[in-house]
Amino acid sequence: MNRSFLLSLFLFTSVFNSAQFNQQRAKIENIISKADGKVGVAVIDLQTHDTLTVNGHEHFPMQSVYKFPLAIAVLHRIDEGKLKLNQKIKIKKSDLLPNTWSLLRVKYPTGNVKLPIDEIIKFTVSQSDNNGCDILFRLLGGTTVVDKFIKKVGISGMSVVYTEEEMHKAWTAQYSNYSTPLAMGELLYKFAKGNILSKSNRDYLMEVMISTTTGTGRIKGLLPDGTIAAHKTGSSGTNEVGLTSATNDAGIVTLPDGKQFAIVVFVSDSKDEDNVRDGIIANITKIIWDGYTAH
Repeated sequence: MNRSFLLSLFLFTSVFNSAQFNQQRAKIENIISKADGKVGVAVIDLQTHDTLTVNGHEHFPMQSVYKFPLAIAVLHRIDEGKLKLNQKIKIKKSDLLPNTWSLLRVKYPTGNVKLPIDEIIKFTVSQSDNNGCDILFRLLGGTTVVDKFIKKVGISGMSVVYTEEEMHKAWTAQYSNYSTPLAMGELLYKFAKGNILSKSNRDYLMEVMISTTTGTGRIKGLLPDGTIAAHKTGSSGTNEVGLTSATNDAGIVTLPDGKQFAIVVFVSDSKDEDNVRDGIIANITKIIWDGYTAH
């Protein structure tokens, strides 16, 4: 067996040696087995591309995690010179829909302001602002533009169809905005490796994601204080039968030695309480963290 073939085999195994890999997978599967609903996981080592998935090819509603690929699409347009980060966009009162999560609307309740794209991205990603999200979709020309862009950069298994406003009109719409855990993990990998954006815009979005204020009990929930995690959460409402369609987090975690891994955990169609769903994400992340730091 030649060396190149051995290397290709290695790249599709876990970052851990065989025994450690089995231990980590078994722990993750044990957590998933106790969950009410469906759980999908993808972990990718950013140094080697070694990958671990559980239900990695299943479709999960992204909810606000799709603001990450949206932001990438906007920044790519800036890299092309078609937009500028400091370019101001007119925000009308009609852009600031009520009855949706929007700190942008709280800050500018009457609208009629011109805001730089930079500020809109920060509201949309760091604070998961729904109005900011739809403003950016309109700026690019709609969800179809973002969907085509994601496929163009080599990501399959992800679909962007509806805006936040449209998702609020029908419970089932969110399921059309789906991703597999592996597809989101691969997008994180390509983004982190500089395969999509310029270094300046990649670093900019990393900082915006590090500043995320939502989902503090998810990826970062059980990690040591001060751990750097650039992440984007996604959360749905709960329907009349107590079903929560999406409790998600996806991001890049920096280890004490400076190495990084991408992690995606999607929890779908669950009747578990909020803290339990968050805990699933936190515990799976901690298992991966412990697997790395133990060595």
